[in-house]
Amino acid sequence: MANWQQVFALDAKYNAYRAPNNPQFRTLYIKRRSQLLRESASNPEKDSSARKDYLQLRARLLSAKYGSPAFSDQGSIKSRSFSFGGRSISKSTLESMDPKLGDTRKFHRRQRSSGSAKFNLDGPMKRIYDSIELVPTKEAEASRAMAGGMTVSENYAFAGMHHIFDQHTDADFAWSLSNDIILSVSFDGTARLWKVASGECIRTIRDITGAELHSCLFHPLNNNMFVTGNSKCFVQVINVSTGKGYKGGSCKITGQALSLAFDPTGATLWVGDDKGSLSSFNVDLAHGKLIRTRRVLVCEGHSITSISARAWVSREAREPSLLVNCAINSLCLFRICPDGSLQLKKRFSIRQKHAHVRSTFCPLMSFRQGACVISGSEDMCVYFFDIGKDKKACVNKLLGHSAPVLDVCFNCDESLLASCDAQGLVIIWKREGKQGVL
Repeated sequence: MANWQQVFALDAKYNAYRAPNNPQFRTLYIKRRSQLLRESASNPEKDSSARKDYLQLRARLLSAKYGSPAFSDQGSIKSRSFSFGGRSISKSTLESMDPKLGDTRKFHRRQRSSGSAKFNLDGPMKRIYDSIELVPTKEAEASRAMAGGMTVSENYAFAGMHHIFDQHTDADFAWSLSNDIILSVSFDGTARLWKVASGECIRTIRDITGAELHSCLFHPLNNNMFVTGNSKCFVQVINVSTGKGYKGGSCKITGQALSLAFDPTGATLWVGDDKGSLSSFNVDLAHGKLIRTRRVLVCEGHSITSISARAWVSREAREPSLLVNCAINSLCLFRICPDGSLQLKKRFSIRQKHAHVRSTFCPLMSFRQGACVISGSEDMCVYFFDIGKDKKACVNKLLGHSAPVLDVCFNCDESLLASCDAQGLVIIWKREGKQGVL
């Protein structure tokens, strides 16, 4: 059943790209797809390994046909064209560059591990996937050219405000994978599901303990599952369709659950609390169970207000990473070790002692040397840090707020940045660079 849920989540992810001028068809397709997958999942004769093979193959075919919605943590392609020196590179142009991309003197190849499944990809499709796996050295001219030949500092040189609005109110919310539902939680102890198209509240779910809810998050592979964290130290996995918690899907941690993050596979859930601890859980996707694996004390007595996980942040930094805001006037970057423990890699100086400040990885995979993270701060600034620099890591600082900046968020192509502050002001920043205003 878990594999078919992942297949449905994958189809939902790409559904916006099907028949863009016919939304009725997209709705009908996803309903019929859900019905067929449920029927297939109930067939005991299906072999589980065949289902896994099918999931991997379908992901490749969808990516080849539509392109990925964004540069993912696994290095997928946002579309079938790239920016190269200010111009667009089509798939055929990329193929013509293949001999240069395959130069073993400048690149190393990483063997893709695909479990028991083996695929024989030929022609253009194989060339595209081979190019995804390239890891540049310091002389990686081709990869830097794909990024427009810009340095990290130039790429994040935001200048000017695109829009300002002040109708924002305190809330914690998350988008569903299919972009048609918003999940919100609040201090009144309820989680609410909202239909984006109409603004209608389609379900209200009360916390089982009646506590204030601080955080919420959809599962990255299963649109029908989300997690909440409350002030009574409980984390709860909830089924969207039924509005009920999963059996075995509730766990208690050491403090109030202020922040949540899944790893990109959805197999691990990280929870940050107000006591300074990070707790990790294995997630049983089929049954919604949480299995406690590890607790790491990051900063005793200081709240962990934000967690962001990435499988790898650039082509030269391919190890899993965790970005953590904790109220000790610093932003912490951890390496996730194979055994699940954390190793501190970098600290970046920001102002945070009391406010619930959040941070994030910049969403696009970096083709350059280095990669950026971004954070709010109590000193009313937005900070960009290059994690590849040991000194002078701050590559940009945005001024414009008159209160502590609590949260920051990019759109998918990094052309616009949103930041919000403690007074309810939201600023949309636009990026300028060699390629013009985006």
